[in-house]
Amino acid sequence: MRKLRTGDEVIVIAGKDKGKRGQVDSFVGENRLIIPNVNIAKKHVKANPNAGEAGGIIDKAMPLNISNVAIFNAATGKADRVGIKFLEDGKKVRFYKSNNEVIA
Repeated sequence: MRKLRTGDEVIVIAGKDKGKRGQVDSFVGENRLIIPNVNIAKKHVKANPNAGEAGGIIDKAMPLNISNVAIFNAATGKADRVGIKFLEDGKKVRFYKSNNEVIA
């Protein structure tokens, strides 16, 4: 079970975008993820008249290492760590380490 999933709200804890928040958009490989409007790079795109695409310079969200982000706990308003535990009915769930609240 992954500690972070697509759709989780995370906060960047290291790097040039430290402090920015956003939702996990997708995963690239085992330990890299993409967050919209975080880790933006300029990409030079060549025009493709057959597909009707214009050329130019676009902003693209690049992958970020999973170790540079932490899940955002709305109850405390801070970054938090994630734990995994089994409920009494045998269901496996993720929870915030700071207040033991189950992550929905």
